[in-house]
Amino acid sequence: MNLNLLDRNNNISILIAGIIAVIIGLGVARFAFTSLLPPMLDGFLTVTFAGILASVNFAGYLSGSILSMFIKDINQKVILFRMGIVLCIGTTVILGLTENETVWLISRIIAGFGAAMTFVVGSAIVMSKLNFENKTKAMGIHFSGIGFSILTTDLISRAVLNSGADWKDSWIVLTIFATVASIYSMYILCFDKKVETKIVKHKFDKSLFNFFVILIIVAYFTEGVGFVVQATFLPDIINSLEGLEGYGNLTWTLVGLAGIPSCIIWMRLAHKYGSVNIIMITLFIQMIGILIPTMTSNIYLNLLSGVLYGGTFVGLVALFMNLGGKLAGNNPVVLMGAVTTSYGIGQVVAPLYSVYFVEKYGNYDYALYLTALIVFGGILLLFFSKTIMTEEQKKL
Repeated sequence: MNLNLLDRNNNISILIAGIIAVIIGLGVARFAFTSLLPPMLDGFLTVTFAGILASVNFAGYLSGSILSMFIKDINQKVILFRMGIVLCIGTTVILGLTENETVWLISRIIAGFGAAMTFVVGSAIVMSKLNFENKTKAMGIHFSGIGFSILTTDLISRAVLNSGADWKDSWIVLTIFATVASIYSMYILCFDKKVETKIVKHKFDKSLFNFFVILIIVAYFTEGVGFVVQATFLPDIINSLEGLEGYGNLTWTLVGLAGIPSCIIWMRLAHKYGSVNIIMITLFIQMIGILIPTMTSNIYLNLLSGVLYGGTFVGLVALFMNLGGKLAGNNPVVLMGAVTTSYGIGQVVAPLYSVYFVEKYGNYDYALYLTALIVFGGILLLFFSKTIMTEEQKKL
């Protein structure tokens, strides 16, 4: 087998370039912030400002995700993808050069937008370039990049900090890493010649939004909330527990490791046992992981909470998006836009109520209680949705 990793049309090259793009878009531009949160809190950040930065970052990501839904021309997608990578790199270096709060706010909004261009648009390019009979399995490999993005950026950040440098140096090193890595991604994820795209316009179909679909959309909001509190604060949550100071980053590393295979495993189970059943189980496991730090300061159980979180959130994104795509049929844009918006609103809201509770009570317990309750609400909605499912929907 002749494997040429510089061949733009080789499936392995495309998957590697796609995973690198995820590492830049989600890892460097988003999850590295969580990894570096403890030293930044020791530096100049407060928990409240960190929560606001997370919220505006997700607002930027949400706006980019919605915009990307309406870009149909694959050639335009390549331009937006490259623009996203440049924004991710540019907004990362800023964090290592200044402590100006206004600059950080603007930079995190733009980073969120750039991350959406890199991840959402990049994934669409990967999907269109791959030459497989069954692209769903291949996209499962691509989405494992979310776990890799956490793991890679965390290991880079920790290596810099362990060398005696500070968190600002970590941002500079992450920028250099992203710049070098982006060359391969941008080279592979484009087309040798301009692609003629047939743009099919679909009319807005209200019948898509039946009661079952609305329940799925609201349930995905609850997962947006379930995802974001730990995605923002997990290392600090663990470090704030008695006797666990310094274990926050190890927990975050485990999140990345658990996230790598999770998408492939959950998607296989959904194919066998039905999407709604598996989403309910995955949400329940995530809820347990959210509650563990509120109940115990046992090191092993809290490390397990990181594994449960990493092992569920990546899979849940894939499960919901896959279900949404199947429900949308030939008219995906509006429904996928609604699903993404619902998830995004959860991501924007949750850091804000979290910092309110942390300020009021001096710990994360109440933020985690409310988050777990909202996720449980999602499980109840899905449980109810099973009573109104059609035979066709049960097969999804």
